[in-house]
Amino acid sequence: MAELSTLARPYAKAAFEYARDKQQLSQWAEQLATAAAVITDDGLKAALNDPSMTAEEQAKTLSEVCGDALGEPVRNYIAVLASNKRLALLPEIYALFMTFKANQEKTVDVEVVSAFDLADSARDKLAAVLGKKLERQVEVRTSTDRNLLGGVLIRAGDLVIDGSIRGRLNKLAAAMNS
Repeated sequence: MAELSTLARPYAKAAFEYARDKQQLSQWAEQLATAAAVITDDGLKAALNDPSMTAEEQAKTLSEVCGDALGEPVRNYIAVLASNKRLALLPEIYALFMTFKANQEKTVDVEVVSAFDLADSARDKLAAVLGKKLERQVEVRTSTDRNLLGGVLIRAGDLVIDGSIRGRLNKLAAAMNS
């Protein structure tokens, strides 16, 4: 996985810098999301992996499948990816692009998994506290996992805060076994 990220990073950075300079971050994010979703289709993957297809044909095929969802700059970007045999990196490029975009906009998506449904007031309070700690605008998504027993599990990018009872019991068991 790290290798894909390493290969995708310069392409994602170039796309991000271009979109930022043209003040089109949202448009590029939407268009890259479309291309990344389309490229994961097994039928399209098989067609694009046909060795008889040229890079131009691969780029044209992907662009045609995406239709009007892609603007000319993104079509040109896809042509560059195709000529460098990097079309398969589109999902990773999109993920890195979104990371760069979130850092630029000082936002972060936070997933909160709890053993019970969180009240709106608790979710808002948690978002405010996390926003101060992370120095970012926080978008909170919540889900419920009854296996946690109690507490919450918070994921914000690479940061994971395990405040669940299950997590604490696992730590206790590990400490007792060592």
